[in-house]
Amino acid sequence: MSFHAAYCTLCPRRCGADRTKGVGLCHCSTEIRIARAALHFWEEPCISGKNGSGAVFFSGCALGCIFCQNRKISRKAVGKIVTVEQLSEIFLALQEQQAHNINLVTGSHYTPWIVQALELAKPKLHIPVVWNCGGYESMEILHMLDGLVDIYLPDLKFYTPETAGHMPTVRTIFQLRQRQFRKCSDKWEAGMERRFAGTRSGGTASGSAGTSKESMQLLDWLAAALPTDAFLLSLMGQYTPPEMSLSDKHLNRRIATFEYESVRKHAVQLGLNGYGQERSSASAGYTPDFQTESL
Repeated sequence: MSFHAAYCTLCPRRCGADRTKGVGLCHCSTEIRIARAALHFWEEPCISGKNGSGAVFFSGCALGCIFCQNRKISRKAVGKIVTVEQLSEIFLALQEQQAHNINLVTGSHYTPWIVQALELAKPKLHIPVVWNCGGYESMEILHMLDGLVDIYLPDLKFYTPETAGHMPTVRTIFQLRQRQFRKCSDKWEAGMERRFAGTRSGGTASGSAGTSKESMQLLDWLAAALPTDAFLLSLMGQYTPPEMSLSDKHLNRRIATFEYESVRKHAVQLGLNGYGQERSSASAGYTPDFQTESL
């Protein structure tokens, strides 16, 4: 892939922004901004382990999910500006802190620079690299990451283009977490099968209020598209309504127990392996404090 920062088509948005002079739909220019880099203990057990995951939270995002729980950093370019060399050093510093992996959170719009940083760190980096993304990746991004990423954690959102276009969330390791996208009705046409079916990793599925039917449709798709031993499912119920009221009433409440249980039982019936999230996780207390917890 030939990436041109002056006319950015890196992600499926293909907004064509000149990121050398301004920002794209991701709210970011060519400067790498990170909002947090620290040991993170709130991923799935196999990712967090005992010592924590070495999570690097990147600022900005091209999705614009109306219910984003990380909107403090996803809606604008905030955080610390770092160079490629400094980012590489952060990866190694997290390894020194006994992190089980390097967990790259929402880094799609910085892929070319992240690739450079990983290549610099590679001779000394001896722990797995996790690509923790919204699942809305271009084939170009995945080609750039090939050989550098060990585990993919894509969040799977709504199943139908109509729902995704209305309010854009399930997550698969390869993880199954549910978040909602805004105006991403081409999500499935873009070809999730082509993008992740051939990876060496797992994934996460989750659901937000009122989407248990589509969560089960996503589980059906996963069971049909991938061998059940090729990924772990992480069924997430942590959706916490934002402080402001949203136009869709279902987004102003947490997931009901019966909704979550119906999806969980469906996953069991399909023979899917993985994790179920504790209901107590639906709390704003599990959202990192991006202002104080940075490297």
